[in-house]
Amino acid sequence: MLSNRHRTLRRKKEMVQKVLHEPQLDTILMVEKAIREAKSYPTKKELWKSLPKQIQYQTFNRILEYLESSNKIVFDGHKIVWVFPNNPKLKALLETSVKLG
Repeated sequence: MLSNRHRTLRRKKEMVQKVLHEPQLDTILMVEKAIREAKSYPTKKELWKSLPKQIQYQTFNRILEYLESSNKIVFDGHKIVWVFPNNPKLKALLETSVKLG
């Protein structure tokens, strides 16, 4: 039988392992695509439920944190807005435009 200290250490180790899990690239790309192709600006719950394959909510939140920190999405209240300029026409226009300053 495990002592209380051993149980506590085991729980801490399990919690650390759960936090250290990082999403796979294909899962991040799936979430990105779902945001870009959404007909309106989805809430977190709407987006999570609309994904083509199920992922853990903790993983989903970690992906959203990453997308926000890399300036691909912003949160407008509870809505998620894709702001990353990935449009080829826009990219070409920005590359050929005159820079001010």
